[in-house]
Amino acid sequence: MNHAKQPLSDKPWVHGDAEENEDSPVESEWRELQLLAEHHGERLDRVLAGLIPEFSRSYLQQLIEQGCVGFDAEARALTKPSLRMKAGQTLRVELRPTAQSQAFVPQVMALDTVHCDPSLRVIHKPAGLVVHPAPGHWSGTLLNGLLALDVAAASLPRAGIVHRLDKDTSGLMLVARTRGCMDALVAKIAAREVQREYLAIVHGHWPAGHAKDIEAPLGRDPRNRLRMAVVDLERHSGKSARTTVTGLAATPQASLVHCQLHTGRTHQIRVHLAHVGFPLLGDDLYGGKEMAGLTRQALHAFRLSLAHPDTHERLSFEAPLPLELATALAALGLRYNEIQA
Repeated sequence: MNHAKQPLSDKPWVHGDAEENEDSPVESEWRELQLLAEHHGERLDRVLAGLIPEFSRSYLQQLIEQGCVGFDAEARALTKPSLRMKAGQTLRVELRPTAQSQAFVPQVMALDTVHCDPSLRVIHKPAGLVVHPAPGHWSGTLLNGLLALDVAAASLPRAGIVHRLDKDTSGLMLVARTRGCMDALVAKIAAREVQREYLAIVHGHWPAGHAKDIEAPLGRDPRNRLRMAVVDLERHSGKSARTTVTGLAATPQASLVHCQLHTGRTHQIRVHLAHVGFPLLGDDLYGGKEMAGLTRQALHAFRLSLAHPDTHERLSFEAPLPLELATALAALGLRYNEIQA
């Protein structure tokens, strides 16, 4: 079997959108596959799945549909996965890197480092930055930036990231720089020894000084799997969740609140606030609307406190409100500068 790599331009049936360019170089692997008697009459996609077992059948079907499979002696692509094969034929296959395989690569970007020591880094993540590579966001994530920023990140799972912020949530994140620190941070978060505090702008009047402990289990919304929801654990899967919310300033239309996380469930603050009738401004997934110029959810992780995993020194970090949130507060008549959150 020939595993030699050749440039895309050598492929006679190449499509225009597969050509290499300087901004996104693609390196493909070519394989020639000899079909045996056992392959006679079998579907093309099934034959490939048996001969190239390291790739999923769905991925191989995509390669077929993209024109990456052909007979060695013919300058044409085989684009039907259901095409029946004959013994003695030779297939030539271009194995292109998947988006997933190219996800964990360094990408230089401007990252705001609030603190850095030999084992721990604290990042101020801007709104709009995705934390981990995922479908739809295989590049340009915080993980890619960390791989470019710190050579040690390549040796750590998830580049040392130990917790998440949603794409449109800004604020502080802990990032480990050693495996020992990473394991310790994960344990501290599980034991609720990392204090995470948020500022949120919500619809409705939440009186200043009024505190409420929201304790409601969260799970996938049974009516919409893209959302989280408060669920009945006797009927649906989920996990316990608790958030303490305290009012800081209010008008009849909107309020600034302080949120203290006691657990760290997906979309916890967003769902809990919507559940009690105070959705975040700009959070259309959970009933919030755009207001005061905000087009993203009004949530900011402004304070992190913990004992350093190595030195046990008590650390506390704060990140100022991003300009768009400060501007929205001013437009709403909510005076954050006079508040000690």
